Amino acid sequence: MRRNITAYGFLCGALICFAFFSWYPMVWEVVLSFQQTNFVDPPIWVGLENFVTVFQDAAFGPAWKNTVMFTVLALIFGYGVPFVIALVLNELRHARAYLRFVVYLPVMLPPAVGVLLFQWFYEPEYGLFNQILGFFRLPALDWLNSTDTALVSLVIVSTWMNLGTGTLIYLAALQTIPGELYEAAELDGAGIFKRIWHVTIPQTKLILLVMLLLQIVATMQVFIEPYLLTGGGPENSTVSVVYLMYQYAFNFGNINGGNALGVMLMIVLMVFSAIYLRVSREDKS
Repeated sequence: MRRNITAYGFLCGALICFAFFSWYPMVWEVVLSFQQTNFVDPPIWVGLENFVTVFQDAAFGPAWKNTVMFTVLALIFGYGVPFVIALVLNELRHARAYLRFVVYLPVMLPPAVGVLLFQWFYEPEYGLFNQILGFFRLPALDWLNSTDTALVSLVIVSTWMNLGTGTLIYLAALQTIPGELYEAAELDGAGIFKRIWHVTIPQTKLILLVMLLLQIVATMQVFIEPYLLTGGGPENSTVSVVYLMYQYAFNFGNINGGNALGVMLMIVLMVFSAIYLRVSREDKS
């Protein structure tokens, strides 16, 4: 105990921060979801009434549908693309540091700046994307004002803003793989795709699982993209669960309904986390 007193001191500091800024708000959120309060009069215990209210909201179903669709699309692009880019960067021998900086650059921008930059890209008449489509004689798209393209447009923004973090994490994992494994695979006649399948993926399996969980948790809490770009429209096609929580708390004046939605989302994320822990435990055993 005396030898490790410094480590325990740092650990206590971290636990206090987590308790005060994470766990306490989570517990208070659960309590408020079963109450009706305006933070002036004494709270009234209403049981499941807040859950029933948000469940009967016309935007409840679209919010969960859009959140799930956003998560699936973000997994396809935001989970796979960084891994592919990391594989390419890992094979390069020149300008690797420069390219890593270029890939990570969007992460250093404030999220609001990145979103507003894409708002200009998506501008129907003078935006960059429609300019590119026009160069190839393709029809312009109403990116943010069409129910067919609005959600995909948000996925593109999210993928671009978070690309660098995933790429660098994957790249760090790839550089820990012993080169002898690749040499042995080459001697056995394995091509590049077989080396990736039989060497790279098994050696990075743990980090791939961790990134999968983090990607699901992060994308299911999407907020800033629909808040700044579409306002949940058009026709609720981009409203997310967290954005609907924001509307309940700050637009509708029903903070307890927003807490009820937050509890629902927290339960869903806890299920994903439990599945991850079960899979990782079985993998270690």
